[in-house]
Amino acid sequence: MNFGQAISTCLSKYATFSGRASRSEFWWFSLFQCLVLVAAAVISDKLYGLAALGLLLPVLAVGARRLHDIGNSGWWQLLMLTGIGSLVLLYWFVQPTADNVGNYGSSSV
Repeated sequence: MNFGQAISTCLSKYATFSGRASRSEFWWFSLFQCLVLVAAAVISDKLYGLAALGLLLPVLAVGARRLHDIGNSGWWQLLMLTGIGSLVLLYWFVQPTADNVGNYGSSSV
């Protein structure tokens, strides 16, 4: 999946927390989010707030789908609220696709 496809897929599944997302989809959309937020912050604080709020649901949704892709529940994203939990999530986000995950649908790769 390339940059444009990842953005298109994530925005079309704006608040879809079911299914699976590949590593490339997750990381390309994360890059897109960073670029949008940096550009918005340069322009104005209010625009940054609006952009962050507008991207909140798709970021949580693609994170949940990425966790499903490795066999974990999307609720594990709550670990991000702790300091050490972010490192655990980072480790999970870089893991390859799990082939035998039956609860979350077929592989997205």
